[in-house]
Amino acid sequence: MLLLAPASAFASQLIDRDARGVHLTVNARGQALLTYTAHGSFHRVVAWGAINARYPNPKIPQVQFRKDYSGRSWSSAGGGCRPYAGPKLAFFVMGCTAPDGSYWAVQSWRRTLPNFAEPPRGGLGEWELHLGRLTYAGQPVYGFTATRAGSPTDDYGRNIYVDTFDSRYGKGWRRENAFLTHSPTGVFCYGFYPFTSGGPGNGAKYRLTAVGPGVTPDVSIVIPGLHDYDRSNAADVAYERQQNALLDSIAAGDRKCHVH
Repeated sequence: MLLLAPASAFASQLIDRDARGVHLTVNARGQALLTYTAHGSFHRVVAWGAINARYPNPKIPQVQFRKDYSGRSWSSAGGGCRPYAGPKLAFFVMGCTAPDGSYWAVQSWRRTLPNFAEPPRGGLGEWELHLGRLTYAGQPVYGFTATRAGSPTDDYGRNIYVDTFDSRYGKGWRRENAFLTHSPTGVFCYGFYPFTSGGPGNGAKYRLTAVGPGVTPDVSIVIPGLHDYDRSNAADVAYERQQNALLDSIAAGDRKCHVH
């Protein structure tokens, strides 16, 4: 998977930003050719040599593609993809089924939006181009080192990006926050508190997105919002207990989530 990321992070591989006219093909040698236009010029990038992801291990690097930005290593022999028949993916641009039967997909989304719906600045909020394949094998995804701001500094760490829909920030999707998954459980937890003067960004629904581990695609899920909690409502109290029990079962052994 080819991933876009800021230079300070090593959780993904930067290809380009604000790409247009994207095209993908894969040959019989397991090489992917990604062509696009960005910054006023045409680009050909070849990627190969990686599949899926490794279970987090501080002594072994996470898998990464080898990349040729000149495009000269591309071979069209045995190339040509059939229509994409893989799993449904968020932020899907295009995909194909390679000659060996593997699925490849291109995704594009604004990963680096500022928290709390602040205006994009300093290059934040640009559209990023991602290319990948997907399996998780039921294993936790987490890293070992990060900056004080919570940005992963190794190839294993991952942030969860939370967007809120039709909230106090405005209509449509707006960035609420981003935070790390916990080591070694892969668990994460977040509360909608008044981090800023305007209060929490409670919305009609929420979107959680994560960059896939290794060279797997990015994943995203949308969940509905809830009405304000009412302690005098028996149904609300019962639902709160049910969800707390679910969190406890998922976060067993994780000491970083203190919700109740």
